[in-house]
Parts: sequence; C-alpha cells; structure tokens
Amino acid sequence: MTLKIISALSSLQIRAYSSLQSEVIRPYRYIAVRKQCVRGVRIGGVAAGLRVHSVTRSLRCFSDTRPTFYIVKEKVIMPESKQFQRLPKTVVPKHYNLELIPNLETFTFKGKTAVKVSIASATKEIVINSLDLELMNVELQYVGNSEIRKPREVVLSVPDETATIIFDESLPEGDAILHCNFTGEINDKMKGLYRSKYLGPDGEERYAAVTQFEATDARRCFPCWDEPAIKATFDISLVVPADRVALSNMPVRKEHVEGDKKFMKFDTTPIMSTYLVAVVVGEYDYVEKHSRDGVLVRVYTPIGKSKQGLFALEVAARVLPYYKEYFNIAYPLPKIDLIAIADFSAGAMENWGLVTYRETCLLVDEEHTSAVRRQWIALVVGHELAHQWFGNLVTMEWWTHLWLNEGYASFVEFLCVNHLFPEYDIWTQFVTETYIRALELDCLKNSHPIEVPVGHPSEIDEIFDDISYNKGASVIRMLHRYIGDDDFRKGMNIYLTRHQYKNTYTEDLWAALEEASNKPVGAVMSTWTKQMGFPVVQVASEQQGSNRILTLTQEKFCADGSPGGDTLWMIPITISTQEQPSKIAFSTVLEKKTQEIVLENVAENSWIKLNPGTVGYYRTRYPGSMLTQLVTAIRDGSLPPLDRLGLLDDCFALVQAGHTHTSESLKLMEAFTNETNFTVWSSISNCLSKLLILFSHTALDKPLKNYGRKLFSNVTNRLGWDADEKESHLDTLLRSLVLNKMITFENPETIKEAKRRFELHTSGKCTLPADLRSACYRAVLLDADTPTFERFLALYRSADLHEEKDRISRALGAVRDPALLSRVLQFAVSDEVRAQDTVFVIVSVALNRNGRDLAWQFFKDHWQEFMDRYQGGFLLARLVKMTTENFASEAAAQEIEEFFSTHHSPGTERSVQQALETVRLNAAWLRRDLASTTTYLQPYH
Repeated sequence: MTLKIISALSSLQIRAYSSLQSEVIRPYRYIAVRKQCVRGVRIGGVAAGLRVHSVTRSLRCFSDTRPTFYIVKEKVIMPESKQFQRLPKTVVPKHYNLELIPNLETFTFKGKTAVKVSIASATKEIVINSLDLELMNVELQYVGNSEIRKPREVVLSVPDETATIIFDESLPEGDAILHCNFTGEINDKMKGLYRSKYLGPDGEERYAAVTQFEATDARRCFPCWDEPAIKATFDISLVVPADRVALSNMPVRKEHVEGDKKFMKFDTTPIMSTYLVAVVVGEYDYVEKHSRDGVLVRVYTPIGKSKQGLFALEVAARVLPYYKEYFNIAYPLPKIDLIAIADFSAGAMENWGLVTYRETCLLVDEEHTSAVRRQWIALVVGHELAHQWFGNLVTMEWWTHLWLNEGYASFVEFLCVNHLFPEYDIWTQFVTETYIRALELDCLKNSHPIEVPVGHPSEIDEIFDDISYNKGASVIRMLHRYIGDDDFRKGMNIYLTRHQYKNTYTEDLWAALEEASNKPVGAVMSTWTKQMGFPVVQVASEQQGSNRILTLTQEKFCADGSPGGDTLWMIPITISTQEQPSKIAFSTVLEKKTQEIVLENVAENSWIKLNPGTVGYYRTRYPGSMLTQLVTAIRDGSLPPLDRLGLLDDCFALVQAGHTHTSESLKLMEAFTNETNFTVWSSISNCLSKLLILFSHTALDKPLKNYGRKLFSNVTNRLGWDADEKESHLDTLLRSLVLNKMITFENPETIKEAKRRFELHTSGKCTLPADLRSACYRAVLLDADTPTFERFLALYRSADLHEEKDRISRALGAVRDPALLSRVLQFAVSDEVRAQDTVFVIVSVALNRNGRDLAWQFFKDHWQEFMDRYQGGFLLARLVKMTTENFASEAAAQEIEEFFSTHHSPGTERSVQQALETVRLNAAWLRRDLASTTTYLQPYH
C-alpha cells in the first residue's frame, strides 16, 4: 500500500504514505476511548454495526472476565483493556464462496458466504472476525453427508471484532461448509465496503461501491478469518445494476443480465489473504494493452477521461516484464487492473489483480499534470505492482512484519522507475524523499523498531508510518549495496520461490539473501530491524606518512543530543577519497564500539568522505579539519551531489541535537550558492523550512527570509520562469522548488511576476504550466483580500482534475489574514472538500505562522468531528502530528499533553508522543541558539 500522498505545502512536500503507508478510519458511530478498547455502543441497539435486540444483550455478549462498561452519551469507558488474542487455528478456511449484492441507493448490501473449512481438532466454537455486519442463518454442513449443525448462539465482541459461533456439541475433525447470510452498510469511511461519490456524465451526483481491506477491514464486508496468515482461495460473485462496471481480483468467468440486474461470477483466485480481496462497482472507462509477457493490463478512469490513464498504462505494461525478469518469476494472474477511485484514504492499495488508487496517484492530464506528479505516479505504480510478488505472492506472517511488504516495495519502486526513466535520476531523490525522512523520525525517543509487536487493529494502524516504509526501504537499500545487485536478485528469487503462496517472517528473507551472498546478512540486518534508532559514526583522523589513519566510533544518535548508551549496530562502512571521488576506496563492517582503519596513499590535504552516495543508514560526525576540506570540495563541485547532500543533512541534524550552533549550518549552506543539483537544493530547502518554522516564533522570521532570498538568488536567476526547449526533467522540478521557496521568502520580484502570470492564466491569455501553478497561487494568496479569496474558491469549484483541486486547496493556507485563514479551516471540513483531502488543507494553515494557533484551536474545537471522520488510521495521526509539532514552548507542550489526556484518540498515541517530544526539542533549540543566530543574521535585518 502507498500511504505517501504528495502535496506542496509551504514548499514542503508533506507525505502521508501510506504508504501511506493501514489508512483506516473508525466508523462514525463508535467512539474509541483508548487502545484495545470498545469503540462504542450506540443506544438503540447497534453495537459496532451488529444488530442486537437491546443494549443489555449487547453487553451480555462479553464474557464475565471483561471489565465493567459505563455508558454515558453513547461513549463506552473501559478502565482496562483485555490483551489481544489472534484467532484460534482449530477451524481454518480453505475456500470462500462469497456473494455480494450492493444497493447504491440505500447504501446497504446483502451477502452470503459458504466457506469450506477444515476442523483440525474437536471444538464447540468457531471464532471468526466480523464487524459492522448483521449475521443470519449461520449453520455448518459437513462435507460428504447432509448433516447440518446449527449453533446455539453467535456471540459478537466489539472490542475483539469477532463473532464466536457456539455449538451445543463438540464438532468432530474433518471438512465442512460454514454458511452465513449477512447485511451491512456501504459506509462513508473509506474502509471495508464503502461508497465513493463522483459526478456522472450528466453532472449528476452518483456513488461507486469500493473495498479497502488492509489492514483489518475485510471483516466489515464479510465474516472471515481476517489475518494475513490464514489464506484461502475465493470464488466471488456480484449482483449489480446492469449499467455498472463491476470488477474483482480475477477475470469474469460468466455473467448474465436479468432486467436491471447483472449477475457476475469471477474466476477462482490463487490462495491469498483476506486483506487483498477487492471489489469495485461503478461507472468507468478504461484503456488497455498487453504487456510484453502477455498480461492484460487495464487502467480504469472516470467516464470521459480514459486518456488520463495512458501514462499509468504504459508504466504498468513495462513494469510487469521488468519485475518478471528481476525476480525471475512471472506475474501469476492473467490480468491486472489499475483503477482511479474518487474517495480513497491512502495513496493506493495493492489488491491482487485489482489495484486501487487515489485519482491523483494514477491520472495524468497532459496540460494540467506537473512533472513531479508524473514522476510520483510512476513510483506509486511501481510500488503497488512490486507488491503483486512481495506481499501478495509471499505475505508477511503477521503485521509485526509489515515492513517486509512496505519497506521492500518502497525500495523496489525506485529500482523500477530508475530502469524505466533513467532521466529522473531517481536514486538521488530517494535520499531526500525516503532516507532523510526516516532518519528525522527515527532519532526520537518515541520512534519504534522496524519490527514492532502489534495486536489490536488500532496498534496495527500506527505502524503504517515512516519507519515501516522509509526506514525499511533505506536499510534494504543499504543491504542491496552491501551484497551487490546480482546476489540480491538471486536471493529474492530464492525467497519468492521457496515461500510462494505462503507466509514469512523477516528471518526467512535474511536466510535467502544470506544463502545467495554468503555474507552474514541475518547478523548484520537484525541490528537494524530489531533495534530502534540508528548510530552516528564519529571520525578521528591522523596522517602517518602517505597513509591516513581513521578511528571510527559508533554511538546511538539521539535528537536531544543525549548519550546513546551501549547500543551497537553492525554498520556496513564505505569510504571515498578525493583521489577518486566517485569510487569506493575502502569498505568494512563496523561491529565494535571503536575500530581503526588505514587508508593508503591519501595525501594530507585530500578530503575523505564516509558513506559515499549516502547509502548507509547512519550519520557521520567529522572533526573540524576534515569538515573544512569537505566544504572546499562542495564549493568547487568535486564532491558528488549525494555526498554534498549527505554532508549538509548530517551537519544540520547535529545542529538540531545541540552538538553545534545553528549559525554553523547557515554558514555551511552559503557554500552552496552556486549549486545546480535539484536533490541538493531539496535538502537545503528542507533545512531552511525547519529553521523558518522554528524561528517564526521570534523576530528572526524576516532576517531568515532575507538570508534565504540571497542564498537562492543565483539558482533563481539561472532558471528563470520559462523552461528551455530541451530542459532536463530535474531542472523542471528545480524551477518549481526554487520559485515556491522564493514565494515563502516573500521575494517582491518573484511575487510580482507570479501575480502577472496568474492574471494572464485566469484571463485565458496564457495558461500557466502545471509546474508553476502552486508557486503562483501561493504568491497571489499571500496578501489576498476577500474578493481574491473568492476567486480561488471559484477556481477550485470549476477544476475538473483532482490534482488541480489539490493544488488550489493546499495553497489556501498561504493567506496571511487570520479571518480568511479561519474561512480556509471551515472550507476544509465543508462538503466541498473530500474527507481524504480535509487533513491537508488544515495542515496548510498549520504550517503558516499566522495560522498555527488557529489550526490547533480548530482541531480542538472539532475533535469529535475528526474522530467521527477518521477514528483510527493514518489520516487522523497525520492531522494530530502536523497541527501540534511546530510549536516551540513548554507551555504549548503541556497544553497538547493535557488535551490528549482527556481526549483519547486511538491510533494516534504514538503520533502524540512524537509531537510532544518534537515541541520540547524545538523549545530547547530556541533557548540554546536564539542569541547566536540573531548575531549571525544581523546583516539580514
């Protein structure tokens, strides 16, 4: 799954991955009080969507060992939570016959299952997952005879999300068919079987029915064993309106129409996990082609927009044979569908054979889609198709090993795009978009290991984050370098072949890669997956004749600068030198606390760089003499781009941790005035964005912006506003980045030109290139009055492409006027903004120094509304994080802490702790560096 959702917010690219990344939201009627607790009982007879005859009956569903419930205003308070338990394996499914009948007018559905089960040992109970469903006509029929067993009762547990089917007599071992009829709601929560609103060709409002099951929401659509390791095959049947398109994982086996209904049966799926089952019913056009290896590829788009699917179609058709060759295993299904969904909480979801996407992660409009978006779509398509092997064919045994799916796919998407589009130079962007983001989160005390034990769904939701995705991808990239591409490919083939259609643990991957490479993969990598955080490698240097003696010392890197303790990693160390800047001069594995290295034939005045290419997942701290040599190499351009970038980012992290002053990082950035590389400028931009947010609390806001203008002046003048005919892809990205930054710095010339071009654009005289629109919109909005603001709302309403709506709505946060910022916040929760996009509009306000307090107050005032929209899941966690973490005082930290102590927000606990830690780190940073930074920026006042 892709959680990352690209967006331009104050020139930051805010990513919500997820993979983003799963991104589920609790249904509106259940109010979660704390992790692993009851999400609520609705007075009037509904408990978690399951119909019961009274509240008394709903409470009686729970065993006597459970804590007491207190019902107050539809809230259930549960003092203690019961330890989570996985489903028993006494009865397991082999094959599901699943029929669904969605009603797109009443937003309800009927269904029935006939599940062939294996009863492994005698039992009186069958425990399955079920939530938001009313179960009826449950019975068990033994295979080979006509005996039917009806249960004594079916006990529904809201906190466990299970149905326990209890029989009077013990069920003997053997095969049987478990029958069940059920009904449910086609909800508006972007989870389970949900509704997605769109406009039909006639402009009329209509709805599609869509599934989103990862991580634990198949149980909201049909009763099932909803755990990744309990795999089965599926025969899926649908009864849908005759004029609708209906899709599932497999091709249609047969269909017929009776009146206004269409009856469809799909081919049997391979053995697979429930979270990968998918169904879509709606109105769509499509484009198709066969890949070179014979797979039918289709991209489904909104009606009338089939041309917008052509780019993704071309990418997908080229990706499949590339992965077939890379893994040496063919894609196992006869078709793959990629479909754009109007309402979708994540970026995309890898359902086997039917991959669902946000419209902005799949559709390309030749005139209105930016270069960065096109690149992003290629990455997302590569990510989801990698999952067809890594995740779908071979699946993690439990969510503890989620990173096996997501970290790996987040790495392979870059391999794939680098193969298809070498001009993107995509591996340099991996460092700023994936590697650095992981390091920024992983140095907090409230980070977590890549492998973290999880149980209840609310805990599972929390690990769809930058650690599982970005750190996972970064350590796999480090491993790929350590063992080499040939052995990596060989190991992947061993892993996928050995475990196809089965489930695995992390150790299974290490074993395969170790077998292929004859290197101690398991020993090395376990230090990266089982331990939280990462090391900083401190370097000491001494010249002895023609040799350089380096002493390397490792210690855990902590964001607050505190000592890291005794934690050790096995660190693949590589070193480059001035003599051959693009080659690795030395490599080893640093296993101990301290190790000495001898580099032969290195002159005393030559620079030495650890971690060339910024591949190793660690930071480096140099002595002043070595740093001076490296800064010279930045100025003369002899240090390769990724090394320039890595050096800057390491130095900036040391500033944040208090090891050196902010003024030192500002001084270092001045060495980059003649920089030309897009990715290096991305890193500089990232550093300055953090400083702008931090010092926006002080009188240094304006001097820092003046500093930024001067730093960016050369590259701004070089690029100008208009693209050259043969301009590189990276220069196109760089122009957008630089102009956005100059708008943030409130550069008068840039703002004036942006306003001029905006007027030409809106008058129809000269259409703005898509890459420049975000900058121009923000420039016009900076000092917008009410009529200007209304113009943008009109532009938003008239935009047909979701990408353009995103650009406009996320630019609104640039407004300075507090009254208009309040209107932006109200607009964010209006019916005009889809729930999937609300968060990012609010975040655009929170990143504005004039809107930070407003956004936080708005969140507090509308807390219950956000709980109702997003109960659990990454969107709520993102909203919590981004409306809180940019404060910089102990008073703010205490206010945030107090609010969440009385407003329990399940699935966001870790985000709250990370935000509190960040606020206190910001406060310490300000106390430490305000005076010295003020002195340094004196010339810019």
